[in-house]
Amino acid sequence: MFFSTPGDGSEASPRRHLVLIGLALALALPLLGGLLMAMVLEPGKTNSYALLAQSFLQGRLDSPTCYDFDCAVFEDRIYVMFPPVPAVLVMPFVALFGVDFGGFVALSILASTITLVLWRRIFAALDTDKTAAIWLLLALAFATPVYFVTIRGSGVWFFAQTIGLLFVTLAIHQVVRGGSLVLAGACVGLAFLCRQMSLFYLPFLFALALAPGEALISFSRAHIARALKLGLPVAAAVLVYMAYNYARFGAPLETGYRYMMVSEEWTMVNHRLAEFGLFSGEYLFFNVVYFFLQGFHLEFGGDAMLTPVGLDPAGTSLLAASPFVLLAFFTPLRRPVAVGIACAIAIALPTFWYHSNGFSQYNVQRYVLDWLPILFYMLALAVRRREAPVFGVLVVYGMGLNLAAMALLALVRGA
Repeated sequence: MFFSTPGDGSEASPRRHLVLIGLALALALPLLGGLLMAMVLEPGKTNSYALLAQSFLQGRLDSPTCYDFDCAVFEDRIYVMFPPVPAVLVMPFVALFGVDFGGFVALSILASTITLVLWRRIFAALDTDKTAAIWLLLALAFATPVYFVTIRGSGVWFFAQTIGLLFVTLAIHQVVRGGSLVLAGACVGLAFLCRQMSLFYLPFLFALALAPGEALISFSRAHIARALKLGLPVAAAVLVYMAYNYARFGAPLETGYRYMMVSEEWTMVNHRLAEFGLFSGEYLFFNVVYFFLQGFHLEFGGDAMLTPVGLDPAGTSLLAASPFVLLAFFTPLRRPVAVGIACAIAIALPTFWYHSNGFSQYNVQRYVLDWLPILFYMLALAVRRREAPVFGVLVVYGMGLNLAAMALLALVRGA
């Protein structure tokens, strides 16, 4: 029997777990369909990385135009402000198909798929329970910002996050599975050239590379060798980025944001930048509320407030959209975990004063992706077989909320 009674309680839990897995798979199918639809319908001329790739192919750093307002105008030239590695990766495709290349969602799907395969191997190296590992992969794929940035890969911001996540995951994979620390450091450097805050992964990776009995701080030859293997490739990436900035804007630390184009339509971001700048205490309350408290919000309009008009573009809080992350509370407090928490705080904390919390997002806080791998490392240690059903319930809820968000967006835009 499905419902437990005093005589069949031992059978009830496994059967319910099977039903739960069935629900998760039923939700995954339309979510996968959404990805395929976005891939097929991508129009091209939406991702400024195609413009930057074309510029690199032509031996230039500036671009003739911009596909979004996140470009800089400096000395009468237009520059795509973002770090360059995603553009380098798409150069072969732009060379073949031209600047109209419309395969960014397909590349995002490929990158996210590789990321999931790497995480499956990471979970195996950490001896994560197999059932828990399945739920962790479902959570990562369909109940975190990974799904949103993948399906929105046609946009420059989202594509950069997808590629950055792949490189960070590859770095963790190398260290956890005893691979090359030089390659791990190179991956962090490449991730930095997609998302700058990836730089803060170095202490976490160093702690992961230590044997259980080794001191965290030491001047032994082995410690110095590890630090150099991880750090030198990242230092090289930082120098490349500083030279890139100098070549564009005449200063190694100038990223171009103060020269950002102003769109014809004054948005929330335009007003914030004009009044308060990139970072300000004025943004703190808004960002904290949206990060921790804000729930799923479908806006209604009309005189009777009965017509759905849109989803909140500032997103849904991490705890509301992905409540399973709360189980990280039960992570054993090992040394890499403590260092990882410190690194995650260092990455996340500045975003509370940042002018955008990841605006243009639905049912996510997408800046969470910058430190999500640390959180999933913790969850891999926290979720065991006995916690897997509870974790699964929360993952199914998160997947259902993501599917509802996609369906409601289609409904509102169709109307």
